[in-house]
Amino acid sequence: MKTFALAGALSLSNILGPIIVLLIVVIILGILASNIKVVQQSKAVVIERLGAFHAVWGVGLHLKVPFIERVAKTVSLKEQVVDFDPQPVITKDNVTMQIDTVLYFQITDPKLYTYGVEHPMSAIENLTATTLRNIIGDLELDQSLTSRDHINTQMRAILDEATDPWGIKVNRVELKNIMPPRDIQESMEKQMRAERERREAILQAEGQKQSQILVAEGEKQSAILRADAAKQAKIMEAEAEKTARILAAEAESEAIMKVQQATADAIKLINEASPSEGVIKIKALEAFQKAADGRATKIIIPSELQGLAGLCASAKSVFDTVEPNPPKSGK
Repeated sequence: MKTFALAGALSLSNILGPIIVLLIVVIILGILASNIKVVQQSKAVVIERLGAFHAVWGVGLHLKVPFIERVAKTVSLKEQVVDFDPQPVITKDNVTMQIDTVLYFQITDPKLYTYGVEHPMSAIENLTATTLRNIIGDLELDQSLTSRDHINTQMRAILDEATDPWGIKVNRVELKNIMPPRDIQESMEKQMRAERERREAILQAEGQKQSQILVAEGEKQSAILRADAAKQAKIMEAEAEKTARILAAEAESEAIMKVQQATADAIKLINEASPSEGVIKIKALEAFQKAADGRATKIIIPSELQGLAGLCASAKSVFDTVEPNPPKSGK
């Protein structure tokens, strides 16, 4: 019996031995695997060794010493955005407002961020609220509503300086909403409505003024154009009259020249024909008759023409006494 019991114990130990070894190997491999740390991009891991800060692991594969080192904190290095709840603030003219802020920050030193302050987000929120109250307390309501850029710049500078020992860099601070009390809002709306009405009235007045100016300018230009047109018409009329006079003078001059030329030609023909003295006297008498033209009351006739005039008168009386031939009858 003892022999069989001893043989059974030996066979059991032969079976359990490899199993125990296998379990030990698996446990060791599990421990090693759990202590292998892969740090991702834009991440940082703070490592403590025996409770004290040891190192900051960056991107890559790292092996942690089991039971001695531990991961104290995993930090994101990306820029982060925090929207804080509205905070009550009092302006210089004792108006209480609700203002909520948006903070853009980035962790630049994981060690300082881990060990610099307890609950960093709560600390930043409280610091933001107190800084905002201090800045708004030096401004009146109208200045607070119109000086957002100034407030944002001041807050960013103060918060960035205050959070530098915590390994945090504040990139930007924005006032999201400024909410005055309801009665102040109503007063502001009335003021804005009155201002809009005033601007509308001014714009209408300016429009009417410009319209009247344009109408006056149009009438002025029209009068100037009419005056210019009348002036041009007078100039053209004067030019036409001048041209007509010139043409008339030229025509009269040409007619005189033709009459003179005809007279000269007649004299030339008379000279060429060698007229007798009697013909010349008759022509002279005709010239006197034309000169009188029935309007002269007295005509002095030269002595050499008086005899010829009497002869002509006698001849005319003889012809007047002669009875003309009676007309022939139809029978």
